[in-house]
Amino acid sequence: MADVKLLDTNTINKIAAGEVVERPASCVKELVENSIDAGAKRIEVEIQNGGKALIRVTDDGAGMSRENAVLSVKRHATSKLTNVADLQSIATLGFRGEALPTIAAVSKFTLQTRRAEDELGTKLRIDGGKLQDTHEVGCKAGTTILVEELFFNTPARFKFLKSTPTEANKIHDFLVKLALSRPEIAFRFINGNRTALATPGNGNLTDTLSAIYGTELTDSLLPLKLDADNLNLRGFVTKPNILKSHRGWQAYIINGRVADSRTIAKAVDEAYKSLIPKTGFPLAVVVLSVPQNSIDVNVHPQKIELKFEDEGKIFKAVYHAVRAAVEGKDLVTEHDLTAVAAAPEVPRFEQIKLVEEVSETPPKKERKPKPQDDLDFEQVLIKVNEPQPPLKASAQIDLGIRNQELGISEVPAQIEPPKPVKPPPVQKPALELEPIGQVARCYIVAQSGNDLYLIDQHAAHERILFDRLSSYAERVPAQGLLIHRVLKFDSREAELIESNLAVFAELGFTMEPSGVNEFRLTEVPVDAAEADAESLLRGIIAEIFNGVNEAGDISRRIRQAVLATTACKAAIKAGQELNSRQMEVLLKDLSTTPHPHTCPHGRPTIIKFSAADLAKMFKRT
Repeated sequence: MADVKLLDTNTINKIAAGEVVERPASCVKELVENSIDAGAKRIEVEIQNGGKALIRVTDDGAGMSRENAVLSVKRHATSKLTNVADLQSIATLGFRGEALPTIAAVSKFTLQTRRAEDELGTKLRIDGGKLQDTHEVGCKAGTTILVEELFFNTPARFKFLKSTPTEANKIHDFLVKLALSRPEIAFRFINGNRTALATPGNGNLTDTLSAIYGTELTDSLLPLKLDADNLNLRGFVTKPNILKSHRGWQAYIINGRVADSRTIAKAVDEAYKSLIPKTGFPLAVVVLSVPQNSIDVNVHPQKIELKFEDEGKIFKAVYHAVRAAVEGKDLVTEHDLTAVAAAPEVPRFEQIKLVEEVSETPPKKERKPKPQDDLDFEQVLIKVNEPQPPLKASAQIDLGIRNQELGISEVPAQIEPPKPVKPPPVQKPALELEPIGQVARCYIVAQSGNDLYLIDQHAAHERILFDRLSSYAERVPAQGLLIHRVLKFDSREAELIESNLAVFAELGFTMEPSGVNEFRLTEVPVDAAEADAESLLRGIIAEIFNGVNEAGDISRRIRQAVLATTACKAAIKAGQELNSRQMEVLLKDLSTTPHPHTCPHGRPTIIKFSAADLAKMFKRT
């Protein structure tokens, strides 16, 4: 066994950087939290190349003396606690004394700071943990930290960083949540010489939300309010019709600290249960104040997770506050939360009643779905395979099951019809399936020779539509909207759209800028229903930002997301009853499509049971 040795300071800092500074976003987090602790009212963050090339954080906080500046870059040097007892009631965001030395150990680091009462400030320069220079400098009051070439001396860690847009998005997402936690601070985020975020810093959370997500969102905000013994809850959620496909726009703020909390996330989900789709998430900004000694912020080195002393109490408080907001009720303030915690779960009949109240439409009687409920599916499927006469501009090419549902008779004259597309040559089916019946209005039972097949009708039709859309060499056929939609996006989404307008147009979504972070939608793919156009487009953009097919060209990622999501939305759904002719046409189309065995998202479309498989199941062999 080798001798035990003490590690040198530089190696210790590099090891610590693996936990504290995982990526550019965690570097920004530590620096901005230090600015907040210093009492800053204005904080500006600038990055280049997703933070890999440059990170600059400037604040107007208290600044540091020369002695404190030199001491601040030493390991475990902090002004925020003095002994272990302070950990039980720590209220500052940064307190470990690890951030600055670990960042300086893996970058080219410059610190410039001045107190308001000092005539001159102090400038430090550190390369890879080694102090290069310290001198006085003239500068504004506050602190500026410059981090260049992050991980330049740890290539293994640099190699595992994601693409530039992904790293920049993680920084943007964190700053959004931090801005929501501190509406009294004006934040400005510059990404590659472009302002991606700017908040007013006037202390009004509603104004901060409007600055981040647009003024249209404020009409859908529902305030949260609950006061109980030793607990104060404020914030906002949105109506059930305002959703995204990810939880990225939910922020949980506990005692001024942005943190991840499974307890709060689960409570929000339960409060919206039965009101929204399983794949949708409402906006939620939950601002919670509890006694400092009732939480533990030492769970994670990056301080992104915390533990509550009473998880059940927090869950019930958030659940009932969110539920009351959605129902339009005011919870009685200054009450005993133990009574709330003991309250029974909302029964099913109350949930159904709430759906009716939110939708503001008379309840409809449930009835057994029929094939004709949405459209004549059989005629549409048969129509796809028959030679087509010349059509009007509003219905150039039938791509799926939505055409009759659209019902547009004509298109404004200024919109030119797409060029005729030569249909692909008819191929002999590789597998001829004969339908036998339908199970659970979801699966088609079929046979071919002596083999038995089960086909997922939604996944199968999704694959058919996706392959048909992908076969177009030029533009996906589009139809003009009689009433154009003006859509508002956040700055990050708007930047993506503006940079790829031509790509979206080729895929059937024609948009043009109409204001700051606003676009006018004029055309959608022919198989997309007008009513679904906005939600379809927003879902596509959310899917792109979710990191789907992250590697590779952005235009290819957009194309994949557009075609897959469009096909999914237009395909027949589970629960739709099909007759024998409809099943026959669907199976015929599936047998001739290039990739029949999986849907665009990778789920299987066909499961085969050979005669030998059946014999084994029935123990005949």
